[in-house]
Amino acid sequence: MSSNVQGEGEVPVYESGADALQKLQEKWKSTAAPYPAMYSSFLGGIILDPAMMALPIDDHMVHRGHGVFDTAMLLDGHLYELDTHLDRFLRSAAQAKVGTPFPRDTLRSILPSDYAQCRHGVRAVTTSVPMKPPLFATMKNVNYLPNVLSIMDAEERGAFASVWVDEQGYVAEGPMVNVAFVTQGGELVLPVFDKILSGCTAKRMLALAPKLVEAGLLKGVSTQHITAADAKRSVEMAFVGSGLPVLPIVEWDGQPIGDGKVGKLMLALSDLLWEDMKSGPDRVAVPYK
Repeated sequence: MSSNVQGEGEVPVYESGADALQKLQEKWKSTAAPYPAMYSSFLGGIILDPAMMALPIDDHMVHRGHGVFDTAMLLDGHLYELDTHLDRFLRSAAQAKVGTPFPRDTLRSILPSDYAQCRHGVRAVTTSVPMKPPLFATMKNVNYLPNVLSIMDAEERGAFASVWVDEQGYVAEGPMVNVAFVTQGGELVLPVFDKILSGCTAKRMLALAPKLVEAGLLKGVSTQHITAADAKRSVEMAFVGSGLPVLPIVEWDGQPIGDGKVGKLMLALSDLLWEDMKSGPDRVAVPYK
């Protein structure tokens, strides 16, 4: 029995797991379940009850920030670029010295079973929140405090999100997203991935963009170091990430990008990515039952 009857100001004590679980389930009853499933390496299986989606209190990810993660979009019953995201996840784990409980093939088989906006541009600002050192910026770890603070910084200044510029004045990335530009010369340019996260969606954009070169819409495609001053003279700009996949930026630090409207090239790149997600080769079917 639990001693959860308490006076004013007292904290309830749940002595049994059954009582604690009942309380957790009661808290979830009034809200829609935000997560359909979770694979628990602690239990060795897939959990469907949100009340049970929990971690041990001594998990290093929680109290030491020692953990890595990755994401993949689920669209029309298919996981998009699953192998690319899984490779980055394992690479991040190796960098952070986080052991994985299963070999790659096993992890890949678990993930599909776990699941059995770009027409309006946004404003961005250069953030004063310090960048992560390259070692940490290039691995997708759970230490996202700089990212969160940079977003809060942007929102407090009336913008959607922020852009990091390094100490040499070169554009780096946004919080959890890469940044892409179309120069006045008609070239698609993304910052080099040496000090920032190697974005799966950004790399896929680079692979698909030559189609627009062939169509005569772009003059070229490259990754290069680009200064913030040069980037602000671009005719188009966008955040690029798995959940977007392309979100045009029409203003940066109060300065319009191009004519201050969403450009046709970023829309064309967005269409390429969406089409690739829906019918491209890099999709993994989820075995719904």
